[in-house]
Amino acid sequence: MKIMHKIEDLKIWQKSIELTKLVYKLITTLPSDEKYGLISQIKKSSVSIPSNIAEGAGRNSNKEFKYFLSIANGSAYELQTQLILTIELNLIIEIQKMNYSFQKSLENKASILNTQN
Repeated sequence: MKIMHKIEDLKIWQKSIELTKLVYKLITTLPSDEKYGLISQIKKSSVSIPSNIAEGAGRNSNKEFKYFLSIANGSAYELQTQLILTIELNLIIEIQKMNYSFQKSLENKASILNTQN
């Protein structure tokens, strides 16, 4: 038996649309060299969540809807993993920048000491 689902009334669909919009804002802050790597995967995963909910809602049975909800859930876990990686990669980049700055400050201190001697 099919129970008609209007996607606009489904809180899960509404929330996943909000999430996708937030993700798209987030990825504008990521380095452009990730455009075809992690950014592309993040976009696909985030869009997949509301898309699969919508596709399932438009199917002929609740069994099919449940199947597409399962796919959406998988995409949510995929997105979670990619966002964790993004955070960790950004942390590495931050550490690299801090390390470089610290090296430069040590060089500057050394050159000041050398000019004083």
